[in-house]
Amino acid sequence: MVRKYLNKSGKSGVKAYEILPTAIRVQFIKSGKWYSYSYTSAGMANVEQMKILALSGFGLNSYIQRWVRPMYDK
Repeated sequence: MVRKYLNKSGKSGVKAYEILPTAIRVQFIKSGKWYSYSYTSAGMANVEQMKILALSGFGLNSYIQRWVRPMYDK
């Protein structure tokens, strides 16, 4: 189920997300594009951390930029 990102900081580049069993899909505001980060591409620990941040509405964009930016499924 796609959910709007709460963006508690008011500065996030994330618009929406979808949590899947072994992945998270993220939509970015600027491009409108969706990127999928899976256990295979980004690792289980990163994906699970991204899920926590997505649900909290804070820190997801920063985490992606710092740790997993190029690790999306291609």
